[in-house]
Parts: sequence; structure tokens; C-alpha cells
Amino acid sequence: MHVYALLKTPTFPLNLPKGVVSALELVVCEQLAAVVERELGLEELQENDATLLQAVLAHDRVIRELFGQTTVLPLRFTTFPALEELTNDLQTRQANYLETITQLEGKAEYTIKLSPIARETTPIPSDLKGKDYFLAKKQQHQEQQHQQALQSQELAQIYQAIAQRYSTQTNPDLQQIHILTDRSNSPQLQQEVAILQNCFKSWEILLSEALPPFHFV
Repeated sequence: MHVYALLKTPTFPLNLPKGVVSALELVVCEQLAAVVERELGLEELQENDATLLQAVLAHDRVIRELFGQTTVLPLRFTTFPALEELTNDLQTRQANYLETITQLEGKAEYTIKLSPIARETTPIPSDLKGKDYFLAKKQQHQEQQHQQALQSQELAQIYQAIAQRYSTQTNPDLQQIHILTDRSNSPQLQQEVAILQNCFKSWEILLSEALPPFHFV
């Protein structure tokens, strides 16, 4: 049994999307509900890489579609061998799950992707030779070093500026910043990103749409 997300027991009908191989359903435990695909287990996911990739894409899709309808606590790949074990977990940890879901109500995750903008260095004239050529080569190298130093400085300033305003998780290897904020703050966040883009010319700064809080649970 594969579990996609947890949510407060809905008071209105949810449009449950299709899972990997079968329909989804709600397993309700008092005030808490889990969105599950009963016929999908760990063994099926591990059959081959194609099946696993399909499951990964479906997992993300399902959570996004649910997020469009209600507040969700997205789960990473989670399977239970039997319904009884799932319901026991929901009963035992219900207070903690409900507290987290309450904290996420009205909030969304936004991802800022940073891409360095390459600047052209001064070209070396083809007719330069000897000492003049090496001086031009040295100047070109210094320009490249200056550009790299400027990008590193601006990157640190971007991280700092965003962290001062929002709750963040960063992924320096991918040059990404994940932000958790109220969905109503979206216009303000877009404006702030535009200001950052105007201030830091050596980086392209792209803001995602509102996403489920994958990195904050």
C-alpha cells in the first residue's frame, strides 16, 4: 500500500486523481486522512527502473493535484504492508500530523532557481603577437576571474537577502532556494524577485509557481 499524502479529514468531496496503476482512496482515521493506492506496494516499485520512474512522476503529480484542492502533508515514498499498520500509525501520531498540517494551512513552497549569466570577455585581436598577445591574454584572464568573483559575491548576497525575509531551505549544488510563505504573498514575492533581478545582473533569477511544501516537512 503506497501512501501519497496526509490531510485533515475533508468536509467536502475531493477529486482524487489516478495513481500509478489504480484508483486512489482515502483512509480516514478520526480527524486525519491518508491518500493511498492500495494495489501498489514496494515490490512493484522495485521491479524495474521504468516502473520506479513512473511511480516517482505519479507521486509528484498526485500531491500537486491534491495541493490544488486542500492543505496536504506530502510524504516521500512511503509504503505500508497492510491497512492495519497504516491506521495504527495514523492513530499513534495523529496529534503530530495534525499540528504540522495546521502549520501549513494557507502556505505554499516556491522555488527560486539561479543561473549564472555568462559575460563576454574582451576578445584578443588576431594580429597581436609576442608580448602584446600575452598582455591581452592576461587581461582576458583577469576579466574572467573578476566575473567569477562578482558572481560568487552576488550569489551570497541573494541567499542572504531572501533568508532575511522568508523561511528557506537551500540547495547550493543546484543553486536553488526553497521558500515557505503564505500563498497570498505570491504577488509580493514576485515583485521582490524582480527587484533582486534588477540588482544582481550576473544571475538569472526564476521563481516557480506555488508548490506543495515538499522541502519543509
